[in-house]
Amino acid sequence: MVNIRKNNKKRTAIDLFCGAGGLTQGLKQAGFSVVGAVENHKTYAESFRLNHPLTLLKEGDITGVDPIEYMKQLGLKEGELDLLAGCPPCQGYSTIGTRNRGQKNDPRNELVYEVLRFALAFKPKTIMMENVPALANDERLAGLRQQLEDAGYKIDVKVLNMTHYGVPQMRRRMIMLGSRLGSVEVFSQELEKEKMKTVRDAIAFLPEPGESGDPLHDITEKRSDKIRKMISLIPKDGGSRTDLPEEYQLECHKKTTGFKDVYGRMAWSKPSPTITGGCNSPSKGRFLHPEKDRVISLREAALLQTFPKNYKFSFASGKQGVAMMIGNALPPTFIEFHAKGLLNHLSLVDN
Repeated sequence: MVNIRKNNKKRTAIDLFCGAGGLTQGLKQAGFSVVGAVENHKTYAESFRLNHPLTLLKEGDITGVDPIEYMKQLGLKEGELDLLAGCPPCQGYSTIGTRNRGQKNDPRNELVYEVLRFALAFKPKTIMMENVPALANDERLAGLRQQLEDAGYKIDVKVLNMTHYGVPQMRRRMIMLGSRLGSVEVFSQELEKEKMKTVRDAIAFLPEPGESGDPLHDITEKRSDKIRKMISLIPKDGGSRTDLPEEYQLECHKKTTGFKDVYGRMAWSKPSPTITGGCNSPSKGRFLHPEKDRVISLREAALLQTFPKNYKFSFASGKQGVAMMIGNALPPTFIEFHAKGLLNHLSLVDN
């Protein structure tokens, strides 16, 4: 067993619900050493290991992980961990998910309390939790916050748009920061439009898919002739299916006035829409390339999520599984921004 604090001068962090590693990547970019992580999904865990092989990953249901035993395995003592971070599964809090599938009582909603269980055991100096905006007004967050405050943590919660933090994507998320060493604040900023990262900034440098040598970029798509024709007629650089002549619109689209982003193109000079698990399907949102007659590639989706251009994803669950991993991930650049704030906080109060 290695004593991490004696052999690594970097601040230590643990990533609960680590997924494919977006949060871990952001923490590492900020300067943290992510010493531990927990993930239940086999393919997500495989992707995590491909990119973060030195992190002690616990694969399995987090409710079955003994935090005290895990702390011993990491060579940490109570109170030594600098940051406990995590993003519990958010499907049960999703606005669309709740409206369409009645997920208010989804058992995964209770996993937010795993953050509390690990916090009470590790007594980390700081805490970070990220999730969908709906959680900010949920009674579970109120309960979690109260119990953390009772345990001595100062807590701040805000809902932010990631476009103001270097992410080329319209994506609103909730972030909670906590510290038992003093007051901590979620830093809120607003960038002018010309300073926001755009689709062009993120993906314009890539060659056309097919011969790049990157399996995440070279996957070909199969479309019927009718769909290919429809896509080719959608105006370049931000066009929508609503711009099509009626004879080229699908019958199912004629019956609804909603979901207008479906079969829409991204615009070069704007941030992309929210990247979701359906990012490789034009029928799931505005996921068509700004000028090419195709959906964005999985690598383009990953870049819009601000993953490094060489980040690896396991194909064990197929290309749709990769799309889900990318869509469910936390943009590393967003996490990096707030993690740097925590590092600054720690440097001031924990010399």
